[in-house]
Amino acid sequence: MRVNKIWMALTGAAAAVALVGCGGSTEGGGSQPLAAVSTPTSTSSATTPPATTAPPSTTAAPSTTSTTSTTSTTSTSKTTPKPSSTTKKTTPQPAANPAVPCTVTDGACVDISAKKAWLLSGGKVVYGPVPITTGRKGYATPTGMFHVLYKEKMHYSKEFDNAPMPNSVFFYPGDAFHQGSLSTPSHGCVHLSSAASLKFFSTLSVGDPVQVVP
Repeated sequence: MRVNKIWMALTGAAAAVALVGCGGSTEGGGSQPLAAVSTPTSTSSATTPPATTAPPSTTAAPSTTSTTSTTSTTSTSKTTPKPSSTTKKTTPQPAANPAVPCTVTDGACVDISAKKAWLLSGGKVVYGPVPITTGRKGYATPTGMFHVLYKEKMHYSKEFDNAPMPNSVFFYPGDAFHQGSLSTPSHGCVHLSSAASLKFFSTLSVGDPVQVVP
């Protein structure tokens, strides 16, 4: 029984608490209904602004327009005047040695009347004068301009009993410089001393001029 009483007391207390919690204040006699507090639904319409896609930066990189002002080099083609056709300068021949009666500047010169002979090169006397003898009467040594035809170290004259003619330098058919008598006239050749004939033979070449003056 005692337990029941305790249970009843607890139940009643609980009911009273429930009435107070649900009915609100008892002022004014009677329990006024609780106003339905409408909990404001916080409609946080936080409208997230649309992501503004940033417009592409159209700031074009400044084009470095290298205005290389091409200076038009107007090449005024200057027509170089052609050199005037200069006449080919002919090297003047050196004047003949005034002591020599010949006009040849290279070769041999023979002066019949003076009984002398020379060797020349470049207008200068390189040997002579040396004594000579020339052709006797009826076998005169020819005069004029000739050239060395051939040379023969030891020639024998078939016309005159195989007479020896050392160091022969022929400048005319049958006539030559060679070693011979300086007192007896020849049969047209030019006689020289042994030394002079050797010099003429070693100096003159085939084709060299030989001038004989009277």
